[in-house]
Amino acid sequence: MSQDNLKSIVKMMSILDCFSTLERKLSVAEIAKRTNMPRGTAHRIIRTMRDLGLMEQERQRDQYRLGMKLFELGTTVLANMDLQREAQSSVESLTRVSGEIVHLSVFDGINSTVINRTDPEGKRVNTLFVLESSPAHATSSGKVALAFQSQATLDRFLALGLRRISPNTITDPRVLLEELQTIRANGYAVDNEELTPGTKCVGAPIRSASGRVFAAISVSGPARRFAPERIEAFADLVKHYAEAISAQLGYRPHEQEEAEKVPPVATPKRPATRRNSVSPDA
Repeated sequence: MSQDNLKSIVKMMSILDCFSTLERKLSVAEIAKRTNMPRGTAHRIIRTMRDLGLMEQERQRDQYRLGMKLFELGTTVLANMDLQREAQSSVESLTRVSGEIVHLSVFDGINSTVINRTDPEGKRVNTLFVLESSPAHATSSGKVALAFQSQATLDRFLALGLRRISPNTITDPRVLLEELQTIRANGYAVDNEELTPGTKCVGAPIRSASGRVFAAISVSGPARRFAPERIEAFADLVKHYAEAISAQLGYRPHEQEEAEKVPPVATPKRPATRRNSVSPDA
């Protein structure tokens, strides 16, 4: 792949990252400003993406939104994800036990993307496969994933700025970092109406077989139903199911801890040789 093609792909990805569930339509000027591209460059790439089905143009000529081709690709990704298959029974069980909406989300370093939502209705559990991305600092799933990332990942995330989504969204990096410390200690995060006013959410981290936190499971509902004592109960539930899903994905915390305790094998040193030494028999 040539350098020019690689640069074009990077620019296309930066354009896609401009959109969210809260900002579904953007003009060329808005996209150019957010990506720091010249307007002519942004317009040229957007036209190519439109021709590929990655973007669609609104009737108002200068307004664009994400295209159906992305939905088709996303559906394929969901169908092939181990997480989606392994977590399904746990998601449905948590929905029945909690009586609240349950989200299964993945973390990409910037956003928390819901890939599965279940809603209790009477004795039934309705499952919806979705792709909804939100800035990680504004959701319980995103914050609980951020809390277990490397410092380099956190630095990259903070460098993008903390956009205000609701009156309760954390926008001060110092406040967010303090909360992430608390989340690491407690093993769960709370969305205190930080994404949607009137809605609270409690989430716990899901780990891959290697121990990396890449996803989360959460329960959400009207703030009036999330009193402090219920938040603690929900926290115990989401942590239990998150651990169960992690185990199904191959994560073995005890084995990993034991492996980390094994001291590295020291390489034996070769005995020093003396050059030009004289043999005692000489």
